[in-house]
Order: sequence, then C-alpha cells, then structure tokens
Amino acid sequence: MSQGEQTRTARVVVADDQTVVREGIVMLLGLLPGIEVVGSAADGHEAVELVAELAPDVVLMDLRMPRCDGVEATRRIRAEHPGTQVVVLTTFADDDSLFAALRAGARGYLTKDAGGDDIVRAVTSVLSGDAGLSPGVQRRLLERLSETEPPRPAPSEPPDGLTAREQEVLVLIAEGLSNAQIARRLHVSVATVKTHINNLFAKTGIKDRAQAVRYAYAKGLARPPAP
Repeated sequence: MSQGEQTRTARVVVADDQTVVREGIVMLLGLLPGIEVVGSAADGHEAVELVAELAPDVVLMDLRMPRCDGVEATRRIRAEHPGTQVVVLTTFADDDSLFAALRAGARGYLTKDAGGDDIVRAVTSVLSGDAGLSPGVQRRLLERLSETEPPRPAPSEPPDGLTAREQEVLVLIAEGLSNAQIARRLHVSVATVKTHINNLFAKTGIKDRAQAVRYAYAKGLARPPAP
C-alpha cells in the first residue's frame, strides 16, 4: 500500500433509523483514525439522497429502516452511484439478511457488536477492493456456498481463457486471501494482483469476490471447506 493510500481519509455516511444508535455510531466514528463522517440518514431514502449530494466513499447501512430499507437503498446506491461502497452494520446476522444485502451489492457486513477496529478494517477493505466481512459472516458465507455449490471435476482446459496465473489468483481468492496476502504468496506486487483480478473478472463476467468464490467452486478450481 502506498503512503497516499495509508493516509487517505474515508468519507462516510451513516444510515440508521434509531436516533440514539445513529448518533452513537457517528460519535464513535469521529474518534477513529482515517474516517470522516460527512452525513447521517434516518432511513434508506435519505441515505440515497445523501449519497447523490455528498458522494461519500462508504455508507454504513442499517437494514431494517422505514420508507426504504437498507437492502433496497444498497441496491439503488450501487446502481446509481457505483463509486460509493456499502458496508452493512446491523443487529441481524441471519442468512436472509446477509445474502439479501450481498446480492444488493454490499461489500461489507458487520453486526453491531463490532468494535471500532472492526469498522475501520471493513471500511479500509472495501475501499481497497476487498470484502469487509466479519469472520463469522465469512464462515457462514463459505458454509452456505459449500451447501449449494458441490465441487465439480477439475476442467481439462482453463475456463473462459484464464491464464495459469489468473487461475492461481482466483483459487487464492476462494481461500479467503486479501490482495496483499495474495501478493505475498505469489511474490508479486499488490498492483499486479489487482491487474490479474481485473482481467479474470472481465473474462468471466464476475463482479465481486463473492461471485469469484462461487465461480471457483462451480468450475472445480477450488473445493469448499467441509461444513
């Protein structure tokens, strides 16, 4: 990571319908390094409007809100303002909430027992192109994928014209490694890893790392962990 990336301040909007919770989150974020709260919203509709007005880097999004819930707000933000990432921060950790949010385009998912370090880590991760998922959410995601995507025999030829190196990167993504960890494993730069990821996403039509994991399992390039 370059010095510019290290010192960059993330501009954040907080969306939560409970005033006390929302103000508490804003106060906490104000104490955290590398984060500037530029606005807060009481529901998903306000969140979408604030994103259009302020163009924040990240929205910390509650799910259960009036008028427009967090899932619909996430879907609209990702469709209309793709430069803004969404990290869900919610009380709910059930599968329906988790997968609805991820399908809508959320790149991070934390429950409200997350600490300040967890929030900073999630915000930093989504801004660098990684997923900002808590360990428990990552584990449940992999378990769900292993239930729904049984491994297939390894292909005799690379799928979708992927190079050997692109397949290596894809397998490491499926193992849950970040861009920096992949770079260390393959002894290349993070920029090179990002180039490989961009190339394999373009060739396969994959849009995010969760889809990349599913693709690797479906093509027999990686095996899901045992439940």
